[in-house]
Amino acid sequence: MAVEGNFRPAWAEIDLDALRANAAVMAKRVAPSALCAVVKADGYGHGAVTAAVAFLEGGAEGLAVAIVDEGVELRQARIIAPILLLSEPPAEAMTAALAAGLTPTLTTLEGVRACADAAKQIGATHPVHIKVDTGMHRMGVEVEDLAELLSAIEAEDQLVIEGLWTHFSVADEGSEESRAFTAAQLERFDEAVAIAAGLGIHPPVLHVGNSAASLALPSARRTMVRCGLALYGDVPSEDVAAVASAEAPLELRPAMAIKAAVSAIHDVPAAARPSYGRRRPMPAAGRVATVPIGYADGFPRSLFDAGHEVLIGGQRFPLAGSVTMDQILVDVGDVPVAVGDEVVLLGTQGTETISVSEWASHLDTISWEVFCGIGPRVPRREVGTPPAERVTVPMKRRWWRPRG
Repeated sequence: MAVEGNFRPAWAEIDLDALRANAAVMAKRVAPSALCAVVKADGYGHGAVTAAVAFLEGGAEGLAVAIVDEGVELRQARIIAPILLLSEPPAEAMTAALAAGLTPTLTTLEGVRACADAAKQIGATHPVHIKVDTGMHRMGVEVEDLAELLSAIEAEDQLVIEGLWTHFSVADEGSEESRAFTAAQLERFDEAVAIAAGLGIHPPVLHVGNSAASLALPSARRTMVRCGLALYGDVPSEDVAAVASAEAPLELRPAMAIKAAVSAIHDVPAAARPSYGRRRPMPAAGRVATVPIGYADGFPRSLFDAGHEVLIGGQRFPLAGSVTMDQILVDVGDVPVAVGDEVVLLGTQGTETISVSEWASHLDTISWEVFCGIGPRVPRREVGTPPAERVTVPMKRRWWRPRG
């Protein structure tokens, strides 16, 4: 099991107040739809339990995870809110999922049988959601096969169809083609809802909106939305930000900052080439600061090629050489930087900010990957108002109770 670097001066600060505030902003924005907070992948690198508790305190009515183990972790932390599994669990995991009071997504007849068998083993009735493939082509039942799947679930007394949903593939893109595709996905989903209604099935929970659609496409808010990235303080794209801000000012706050402390200082002559590969000559005689974080921690080597910078004393400084596994080297010139000085790799220091979008741009990737790439050796430190006292008696199941 990976260990945290608690004895190394490099850490990620997770702002609990920002997480709560973002949940409150999104809950208000999508009302009267219920807010489901996506906390898979260890809460997008922020800490699953930390994020889940903060989001629930901020106004989320439930949570979503990708795999059974993630849901079990939340239950072991005595979180009693509804927890939706975003993919159909393997047959061998279905009993564990229902025993933990997780709400499985079903997409196949085999999954229905496995879920029904698990429900009979455990007893009681269990809510399930059905995911429809409307164009993402990753997971989900085809609309043409939906009636057969619904009928199979209806035939099982211990399974209750609580939700029907789909997932957008380009809701964060503003091109004419992307908007048309998203609209077509929404129409396809409405067709699925009509098929269910034709069978006398009216799931109380309908959800299609991810962060992008929840912000930029009000018609996608249905009875529930699933928000991930926005809750962590970032917007999926500039197109989404523009549309969302036109509806109302959008005040989301970044919740993660990555910091370290200078561990060494070296005076180097002009033309010296620090680090592996000796890839960049120093433009002048100056000083190089060593910072104890590297690509094993989620600070990729390609950031050097992209001209990435870090903050020390509220100033931007470039990397002095290739990123190594455990350390980076920073060209601080003749600025009086000292061992122990704080280094901000992501976040704000003084009047300067290095955003997750800046990281993503330099890496030619997306904010989601940046957050999820921060490794387990970087300990997460909670800042802000501590959570209220948590529930002490675990409750394995609470069904969604959509408003209205």
